[in-house]
Amino acid sequence: MPGLGWIDADVKRFAISATSDLKVPHMGWNTLKLHREDSVITRGDARQRFYFVHSYQVQCDRPEDVVATSTYGHDFTCAFSRDNVHGVQFHPEKSHRYGMALMKRFGEM
Repeated sequence: MPGLGWIDADVKRFAISATSDLKVPHMGWNTLKLHREDSVITRGDARQRFYFVHSYQVQCDRPEDVVATSTYGHDFTCAFSRDNVHGVQFHPEKSHRYGMALMKRFGEM
């Protein structure tokens, strides 16, 4: 089913090898690899851990939309942004003080 079309991207289920010990859904804490800063994700976030629970990943068509990636078997987009559209793959509300700081910045936009 098509999305809203605000970000040029596809959503794909995680493809994990049958020989891997990784499970889908991906559940747990990961850090971010920052590709660029924006108004929601800042340099300090790359050293912080965020909580993930997901079976799907966003694959942005435009590399400049990718804000951060994380790794679960391979690198995947975990934060993207274009204009006033922002998205994250992790759960800020479950990410303790790191998520609270991110939600605070989002609310102040």
